Amino acid sequence: MHRRQFITATAVSIIAGRSLNAQSSFEVTRTEAEWRAMLTDLEYRVMRQEATERAGSSPLDKNYADGLYHCRGCDLALYESATKYDSGTGWPSFYQSLPNAIGTKEDRRLLRVRTECHCRRCGSHLGHIFNDGPPPTGKRHCLNGVSLIFRAV
Repeated sequence: MHRRQFITATAVSIIAGRSLNAQSSFEVTRTEAEWRAMLTDLEYRVMRQEATERAGSSPLDKNYADGLYHCRGCDLALYESATKYDSGTGWPSFYQSLPNAIGTKEDRRLLRVRTECHCRRCGSHLGHIFNDGPPPTGKRHCLNGVSLIFRAV
């Protein structure tokens, strides 16, 4: 494949991936203006445009207090602190979500297939799921801290 074809194909796949998320139907919906008004620029880029925060930038990465992690977009409880662990990646990591909390889809934006996870209620991008986590699931839910709100118990 020539460089120009590669660049064009990559751009088309990125645009197509973002438009699919925008067209999905979720229980909680807001206009783009409403999302922008309630989120910071970084939160908007991550949660609505599927960007990634800088590794090591989230204080939630090193938070091990007892509690629940909720979606910043709709306050749905997503993860229990009991399933959080230090993956050494610089992002908050969990081996399991709460039941019926997240949705997933195929992500092909980085020239390989990854599993993207999002809030099942509002569609906000959370991060990705990898198969290199600890027992009992063997999964690593590698999340953007800006997508989450921690509530201590």
